[in-house]
Amino acid sequence: MGKIIFYEDRNFQGCSHECITDCLDLQTFFIRCNSIRVVSGCFMVYERPNFTGNQFYLRRGDYSDNQHAFGIGDCIRSCRSIPQHHGNYRLRLFEHFNMSGQMHELVEDCSNVQEKLSMSSFSSCSVMDGHWLLYDQPNYKGRVYYLRPGDYQRYSDWGGTSPKIGSIRRITDFK
Repeated sequence: MGKIIFYEDRNFQGCSHECITDCLDLQTFFIRCNSIRVVSGCFMVYERPNFTGNQFYLRRGDYSDNQHAFGIGDCIRSCRSIPQHHGNYRLRLFEHFNMSGQMHELVEDCSNVQEKLSMSSFSSCSVMDGHWLLYDQPNYKGRVYYLRPGDYQRYSDWGGTSPKIGSIRRITDFK
């Protein structure tokens, strides 16, 4: 089980709030968040309540200044704990909505989807095993989206604003 601590001010100052599970709305615990400490595990933090808005992946470590670390201000409004996964990883990407059209299956990280799969637009996906991070640019850059086991009928289900996928990697770093 992971543990994350949110601080109102930079450099771990001001009021703080600890989480060990998912939290849909952090606004009830603090007004602003300018630094974060991940004591254990991995988390996704979101700019808006209910796991919406820009997503940011955090693993164990200190993030003393959100503006510097993520390029955002003090608006962290929800968080999701990423459970540790032991076993295989498997993800299917589909060309069209509702798991239709051309399908590609991945079982390992892919730093350049266009290069490996000869296409980069996927409108739906199914995560069969493991937890994954999907990036809108190659080499694990750009906006990031957390994919946990389940079906995503359209790219907006994972928070995407377009079907473009640049890279994908498995979440394996739970140190």
